[in-house]
Amino acid sequence: NDGCRTLSLSAHVGFDSLPDQLVRKSIKHGFCFNILCIGETGIGKSALMSSLFNTNFEDSPSTHFLSSVRLRAQTCELQESNVLLKLTIVKTVGFGDQMNKADSYQPIVDYIDAQFEAYLEEELKVIRSLFSYHDTRIHVCLYFISPTGRSLKTIDLLTMRSLDSKVNIIPIIGKADSISKTELPEFKKKIMSELISNGIQIYQFPTDDETVSEINTITNGHLPFAVVGSMEKVKIGNKMVRARQYPWGIVKVENESHCDTVKLRRMLCTNMEDLREKTCAYYELYRRCRLEKLGCRDIGPENKPVSLQEVIEAKRLEFFLEMERKEEEIKQRFVQRVNENAAMLEEAEQQASMPILTKFDHLMRMHQAEELKLEEKKKILEDEIAEFIEKKAVTEFIQSQVSVSTPVVSLKTQGLQKVSADA
Repeated sequence: NDGCRTLSLSAHVGFDSLPDQLVRKSIKHGFCFNILCIGETGIGKSALMSSLFNTNFEDSPSTHFLSSVRLRAQTCELQESNVLLKLTIVKTVGFGDQMNKADSYQPIVDYIDAQFEAYLEEELKVIRSLFSYHDTRIHVCLYFISPTGRSLKTIDLLTMRSLDSKVNIIPIIGKADSISKTELPEFKKKIMSELISNGIQIYQFPTDDETVSEINTITNGHLPFAVVGSMEKVKIGNKMVRARQYPWGIVKVENESHCDTVKLRRMLCTNMEDLREKTCAYYELYRRCRLEKLGCRDIGPENKPVSLQEVIEAKRLEFFLEMERKEEEIKQRFVQRVNENAAMLEEAEQQASMPILTKFDHLMRMHQAEELKLEEKKKILEDEIAEFIEKKAVTEFIQSQVSVSTPVVSLKTQGLQKVSADA
């Protein structure tokens, strides 16, 4: 604020009513608050939510036989005095029930990122309606820890480590009435030491505001909260109180010496606006990373401010150049593929035609060999025919000579026959 002067007024102007205007506007519009409950099935998530807000949220029972972790959201409107609160409670279903729990936290991370992405899309619209938009970003995560009395499970450490940079985490011990009061302080210390040693950041109630610094400082020492939830009313004396009745005694839900449910409710209501502001800070981190991935930036190469229009135009030009480059690569790849296919077809035709030519040459050679054999046989037959004709001629000549000499012999024979008859 260099160069900004501070002046005093000589009379009343009226802009001191701005806070009252904001209060009236906020009351008229109402508030929204979103709670994410993470914990094993049957650890008391629904009972605690009903106890915190003194109302009965109808919820169907969960099963232990789901193949993956699911999230179930329930939105309702609550009114206290003249303040309207749109409350969204998101619960995990089937968390920790699978044999392989390595990726049980991934659906939760995806859900939180999806709410950030939905808000970012609404924020980047040309015609925005953020005033009437139902903000579903998670403001606080109540992480239920099993009252084992020993230490945190591996799935607890992995889940909180993956969420501490996206949401405000408040660890709580569910069904704290199942652990003795002597073991509870040691269990709390062990949980906090494990969170610190593993570098997991949990939500710390702010101490910079003088009005709540003292109570928040004391409350930070009670983390994690040991809570008990119940909507059943038990008569104690002349009063009906919310409690759990056991054979050994009664656990009062709203008695701070029995559990920390009232402390948790008080801290949520007292620091609700701070939780909303911290959620906006987590969203800004997500928005920054998301826009940087899209190529948006505030400072150019020479450390000069860059307007959003310049960034969009540069990104648009880069996109078109990239599209042209890819189109040219596709064309070249297409031509190369065509040439390769043509070469493959030509080679295939050559390979297919080679056996036919080879077979044709083989048949031609066989035909020529057969012709040579037939020519030799023909020559032999012709020689035999010529020899036969020659023999025939000789035979006919001999027969003609024999036929000439035959009459003389017959006459001599007849004369001899006659002489013998006379005698």
